[in-house]
Amino acid sequence: MSMFKILVYDGSFEGLMCCIFTLYEQKIPVFRLARIGEPLGELFAQTIQVKSNKAQAQRVWSGIKRKSSNISLERIELAYLSEIRGEDHTIIRYVQYLIDSKKNIEENLSHPVVQRLNDVVKMLHREKQVVKEKIRFQTLVNDIKYNIIEPNYNVLPLLKDYLLQKYAKQKWIVYDIRRNKGLYYNLQEIKDIQLDLPTKNPEENMFQEEEKVLQKLIELLLQ
Repeated sequence: MSMFKILVYDGSFEGLMCCIFTLYEQKIPVFRLARIGEPLGELFAQTIQVKSNKAQAQRVWSGIKRKSSNISLERIELAYLSEIRGEDHTIIRYVQYLIDSKKNIEENLSHPVVQRLNDVVKMLHREKQVVKEKIRFQTLVNDIKYNIIEPNYNVLPLLKDYLLQKYAKQKWIVYDIRRNKGLYYNLQEIKDIQLDLPTKNPEENMFQEEEKVLQKLIELLLQ
């Protein structure tokens, strides 16, 4: 039997932590990650279906916290949010290096995975700053403000505290049209929202896409 294994998971952060749990539990030395639905492209590798398990994920995350500072926690979380293809594999290699090392590895930028995640953190922070500077609210309905964004990386979760602090006295929606996810603030709390958008037509331009989003937002708010 081949020692090479493919771990197939659901793409969630919890699922990624469960992949790490599986690697250690089964002592798997050589692996590749794939998300459900992705072509595997390997004829002789053994496939392992990794199911998301909250207890396993929490156990791994607690172990990471014991071995690291907030520097590593931020690197891992932001690398996941980057959605860069193959970055989930880099995260696992970083966690393995972190857990298996007897010394602090966070400042060892000569190590490729440490350097890579450090670079990703910088990329996410730059993108976050760019999005912050571009936010210009317009009025939707019932004096609710909105802004549509399309960032390269999934920085919307990183904007929650900033948006709440700066726009605490008005209702607003910030919607990421690329990921079909948004934040809605109703003066009491921030809610995650997702619209039931029709399949994207490749012939439509950005303006037409935004019109569809606005119509769905209006329908959602008038329910």
